[in-house]
Amino acid sequence: MYAWHFTEMPYPNHPDPDTVPSVRVSLPSKHFDPKLGAELYNRYLDEHLLADDLGLNIMLNEHHQTATCLDVAAPLSGAILARQTTKARICILGNPMANRADPIRVAEEMAMIDVISKGRLDAGFVRGVPYEVFAANTNPTQTLERLWEGIDLCVKAWTTHDGPFNFEGKYWHKRQVNVWPRPYQDPHPPVWITGSSDKENIREVARRGFTFAMFLQPHEKVKEMFDAYRESSIYDDPEETRRHIAYMPLVATGETEEEAEGFAKKIAWYLQAKTAPQFRNPPGYVPVAFNVQALKGKYSGRTDAVRAGGMDYLKEQGVMIYGTPDSVFEQIKTFYHNVGGFGQFLMMQQAGHLDHNETVKSMSLFAKEVYPRLREEFAFKIKGAAAE
Repeated sequence: MYAWHFTEMPYPNHPDPDTVPSVRVSLPSKHFDPKLGAELYNRYLDEHLLADDLGLNIMLNEHHQTATCLDVAAPLSGAILARQTTKARICILGNPMANRADPIRVAEEMAMIDVISKGRLDAGFVRGVPYEVFAANTNPTQTLERLWEGIDLCVKAWTTHDGPFNFEGKYWHKRQVNVWPRPYQDPHPPVWITGSSDKENIREVARRGFTFAMFLQPHEKVKEMFDAYRESSIYDDPEETRRHIAYMPLVATGETEEEAEGFAKKIAWYLQAKTAPQFRNPPGYVPVAFNVQALKGKYSGRTDAVRAGGMDYLKEQGVMIYGTPDSVFEQIKTFYHNVGGFGQFLMMQQAGHLDHNETVKSMSLFAKEVYPRLREEFAFKIKGAAAE
């Protein structure tokens, strides 16, 4: 099993959420202090460098117009870390391809990072969260099609080495495509895709042999989606399939249960970040059947779960994992068996008001006292996996 450190690089010093309608999309930028922002950017990059020193891999993502995520250009962060780290793989998860104007620019950026890092890049692509389609001026009914067409164009650009080609798609029309540099990895960096509820889309990820990742979902939902991936996997070896399945909870590790719970309460800020109702579900973004279930009361968001069940519920479901090193190991082990296994463990180890010293302590405890046990317990039993 591989473990990955992650933070969205939050700006938690915004107004009390109860005093503003949303911390996403509409929060005025007058609440951003550039001097504090400079300190936060450098702090978060330092924590990524620590992950490299500790033997953890690094995951990055990007969001826009939100105080929950200062990383508005994950390729830029990835390029910095490609130069400054030496061991960690760097997964950008991901590039919101559906909202991108030019997939070729994405292909170039990913190839450049892959070369700088000497082949340590994993290139992830995402559809983009609902609240970002407004600023991107993207038709929400087209985002899934745009995602796959953009990925097809990106992969073709990476793997065509005998001169320019033309591309005629539904959304992009390109002439004389000839990406320099080409990726360091052959044929291209590993591709990751996220998902949560669209089984047919998950099956498509599996049929292409890409890695599938889920974030912050109850274990029953995770198992259902992982099963959909496993059923359509192109890999004959179940262990190779497992290597291509990823899950991310919030994770906090402390010397005592009390300390860990204190850390966890601070990072739970992320789950409670408020988005105004008009930005949560743009028409056409999710299938009609999903909205029908929501109207029947069969769906509730993570914020509702926090309010209704509290942290105990989130811990029970595997949305949050926190405790002493022994407890964290046992929780991961239980979740692993509940969902049928996975090979990539992504961890949001910093969010909200968890300060630098607390983050360093939690990361270090996990890396030194939990991760070695995970690697032994869930080692890949396939050829070429010894570098795990």
